[in-house]
Formats: sequence, structure tokens, C-alpha cells
Amino acid sequence: MKKIFVTGGAGFIGSAFVKLVLEETSDVEIINFDALTYAGNLENLKGLDATRHKFIKGDICDKDAVLQALPENADALFNFAAESHVDRSISSASEFVLTNVLGTQVLIDAARAKNVRRFIQVSTDEVMGTLPEDDTAFFREDSPLEPNSPYAASKAAAEHFVRAARETFGVDTVITRCGNNYGPRQFPEKLIPLMISNAMNGEALPVYGDGKNVRDWIYVEDHARAIWLAYEKGEKGGIYNVGARNERQNIEVVQSILDALGKPHSLIKYVTDRLGHDRRYAIDAAKTENELGWKPQTTWEEGLQKTIRWYQENQDWTNHIRNGAYRDYYQKMYGASLSA
Repeated sequence: MKKIFVTGGAGFIGSAFVKLVLEETSDVEIINFDALTYAGNLENLKGLDATRHKFIKGDICDKDAVLQALPENADALFNFAAESHVDRSISSASEFVLTNVLGTQVLIDAARAKNVRRFIQVSTDEVMGTLPEDDTAFFREDSPLEPNSPYAASKAAAEHFVRAARETFGVDTVITRCGNNYGPRQFPEKLIPLMISNAMNGEALPVYGDGKNVRDWIYVEDHARAIWLAYEKGEKGGIYNVGARNERQNIEVVQSILDALGKPHSLIKYVTDRLGHDRRYAIDAAKTENELGWKPQTTWEEGLQKTIRWYQENQDWTNHIRNGAYRDYYQKMYGASLSA
């Protein structure tokens, strides 16, 4: 049996990856290491094969905890653990530096100490900054790192430490960079689940600026499959951009959600734009497609329909999160604009 160590495996993308691997392989055991911060949820791990999945609560910044949990000679370490919300990084960057930078280095050191065979760093297209509103411009693996938010800067810094581990110590590393994910069980501060939840409750849908910022949307299971292929087939030191060639303006995404739910566009409320808001992301995934034999399997229409249906059928999951601390955060970010 292969043994893999997954950090952040109770989060949205991490849990989707864990589920995919357990469902599509029979010879892999997973140790799932997650601090269960606000975005981590054990509900995401219900129903997994307990004979091949072990959950350990722990913080990637805790060197001793990581070393204790990480098995000797593990086949791979997949680092999904991260503070990931741009708005939160603008409010306070220190948590992002701690988890995304220091935490990554702790994992690298532990991987070296325990002779882990391959280290996979799950990164983001945001490390490459923003693109012009020109349909001939795309992010490629050799695009310069030009992060514009504290979140993106922390993920870019993490990539540099991963590269340094390869160049200095010969660690077998792979970096994946992906666009905007969506799907079931995503924390409702992110665009699509936020809009679905608000629309279902007849609440205003806050849209930053003019709503014309462009993102490259990918269904989370397609992303998870690309990460697994990068582990299996990726070259040592390789970087792989993962995108579904599905560029859409934010306002187009919001209108599609309202139309699918039969809700009026009058629920849209334009709010003050985010500081340093990147205008456009678009990914050239040719290297990933050609070298790894990967293609997205879920169309935008199918993925959005499945996502909306899941939130409709699991409103208790969302309502539980939307109460308490999340409600306070929501009021801080949007309250003044929505009441204006």
C-alpha cells in the first residue's frame, strides 16, 4: 500500500482530493492532517473508508506534531493546508505568512527528515498577478510571479521555499497552480456558495466593483484529479497550471446562479471594490493536458447545476456555518455597503 500524507484534508479542495483518491484507487492509505480552523470541517470527511483513511488534528506550523504524524518513507506529501481568502488577507496578513509560508517550510523540513519521496505543493494562479483584458494573454508555467494581495504573496513565497528545497537539497517537488474552484462543501465566504446561499434566502448578493473581473472556474473534482496525475506523472521540479478554459466575469456567474434558482437579478447589490482587486485570471493548461493526459470532465453547466443542487439539499450544513463567527465576518465585509 502507498502511504500519502495530506495536509488541509478537511477543507474544501483537500477533502475533495481525499475522497477522489480513496474512490479511484485501492492501494493508497491516507493520513489526513488538518488544524480544523474555520474552513476545515469533519463533515466533509463523512463516509470515508476508515481502513485506508486516518484523520489527525494538527497544525502544519507545529514541527513536533507534523513529525509525529508523518510516517517514515511516505510516498508523498500533499500540501493543501492554507489560509486562502483574499479578503481576510487584506484585513490581516500575519496569519497568511504564518500558515502559508512558515507552515510550508515546516512541512519541507519534515519531509526531508522522514525521507518522503515526493512533495506536492498546491498553489494558485494568483501568484502570477493579473492579466490584461485581452483574450490572447494567459498564465503559463513560466509566467513571472507578481502577486498583488497578501494571500497571493504568501503563496508565492511558499513556492520559492519549495523551489529552494529542490535546488539546495534535491527534494523531489511538484507545484500545481489552479484557478477558482467551485463545488459542494465550499465554505460560504467564497463567491459561488455565498451567492447561492444568499439567493436561496432572498438576501442581497454583494458584487464587488462593476462585477466584470474575470476568473477561470474549475469544478473541484477536476482539480483534484489533476493534482493526483501531477504526483503520478509530473517531472521532478515540475510546475503544472490547472485550468478548465472557462473564463467568466463575476457578474455572469452571479446572474447564472440567480437564473438557475429562479431569482430576480434585482437581488444583485454592487459594493465597494476590493483593494488591489485583480482584473483577470486565465490559464493556459496545455502543459498539464499534454504531459499528464488530463482534461476537465465536468462542464460549467453541469458543475454549477450539481453545486446548486448540493446546497439546496444541505441547507443545514450551510446554515450552521452562516451562524456565529461567520455572520460577524460577513457584516464586517459587506454590512455597510448592503445597508447603504
